[in-house]
Amino acid sequence: MSKAIGNKSLLLKLSLLAVLMFSFAIFVMPPLYNLFCDILGIGGKTGGAYTAVDGEIDKNRSVEVQFVAMNNATMPWEFYPKQSSVWVHPGESKKVTFYAHNRTANDMVGQAIPSLIPFSASNYFHKTECFCFNSQPLSSGEEADLELVFIVDPDLPESLNTLTLSYTLFDITHDINENLAVLN
Repeated sequence: MSKAIGNKSLLLKLSLLAVLMFSFAIFVMPPLYNLFCDILGIGGKTGGAYTAVDGEIDKNRSVEVQFVAMNNATMPWEFYPKQSSVWVHPGESKKVTFYAHNRTANDMVGQAIPSLIPFSASNYFHKTECFCFNSQPLSSGEEADLELVFIVDPDLPESLNTLTLSYTLFDITHDINENLAVLN
């Protein structure tokens, strides 16, 4: 009898440990990772909204900006850039469009998370408008053109001629629904 109680106690302790580990990984690690990347300037994360300052456009130089879009494993939408790349002059404002299609029978909300490679270019890539600033609700079967307007900083090091901006689209429908339920 005492061996069964000991096994149950061990099982309970291991289960609690597993819950604590998952909680740490889900709730504590992302903010620590973001802080670490912000401090060291790594991770390829682009900044938030950027307010353009009238400046010179460097017509003597062109930079290729490539676009990649992917879905998180749980996101069933169709999502891709309408152009795989564009050439821009540093200082020039450029608009590109991404396509999203909710192919499911349910209304859903998506959120795009950007990353820029090479990581060292993150401080030189400025989004003035971006669909990634807000969540994207799409009804069942709905399609949308999602706009991005950006400027490559004229101070971008000369050695960087190609930048790759990727977006990963996540399904945040459950999170939005939970937040609405809390408010009601």
